[in-house]
Amino acid sequence: MLDVASGEWLYAQNADKPMPPASMSKLMTETLVLEDVAAGKLGWDDKVTVSRYAAKVGGASMGLSEGQRVTVETLFRGMAVRSANDATVALAEYAAGDERTFVARMNAKARKIGLSKQSRFANATGLSSADLKAFSAAASEGETVMTAKDVAKLAMYVVQREPDILNFTREGEARGFGTQVALRTTNEMLPGQRFGTVGNDGLKTGYTAAAGYCFAGSFRLDGRRYVTVVMGTATPKARFDQTRTLLELGLAEGRKLA
Repeated sequence: MLDVASGEWLYAQNADKPMPPASMSKLMTETLVLEDVAAGKLGWDDKVTVSRYAAKVGGASMGLSEGQRVTVETLFRGMAVRSANDATVALAEYAAGDERTFVARMNAKARKIGLSKQSRFANATGLSSADLKAFSAAASEGETVMTAKDVAKLAMYVVQREPDILNFTREGEARGFGTQVALRTTNEMLPGQRFGTVGNDGLKTGYTAAAGYCFAGSFRLDGRRYVTVVMGTATPKARFDQTRTLLELGLAEGRKLA
């Protein structure tokens, strides 16, 4: 658990061990897209043509079809709210020409912002490389691994530098926007969701068989912002239960959250 303003670690356990982060690695994809939009390299209204790879990638999806044209904003919302892999691949390909080039940018950015050498990105989505072998367009060399500390540092970086991300991640559900399905959040700690917790406004869930259930959370409490990271839990519920416990340990001994 990290205090965003001070950079102080409030609680850490096994936080330097590299592990599969699953879709929490999309925080880096989101960071690069937001920075490209801010720099004028991408526009929210730009239309992106969905490739075969993006449409067929599998896992969490917003139901995109090959050849469909979708705005950058709609794709970003699908990635941030629904953790949609099809939207993530489409954005990576549009931003860099192909996923491999985008992944090189992800790793360069990791070094630039001070993430450890123990963390590396193998693709834009956080999927296991075995899931991508069928796609010639995929970046599928090695596996994405991150330490919990590096996930927290990345989360801190994006909420500080690109706070507009929270306008997307605080959405419990998004309808319309040219999508075929309602985009329901994967973050069940948002207020009003099953494990709703005061102060939560994001940030990123993750799951693969190798990674287990993961969650990087963003919380605004008592006028301060905190990020939390939980990795490798056995069930969807456990990642949120452990996040709540982590918050209570980090904030004050014995404090309970609403």
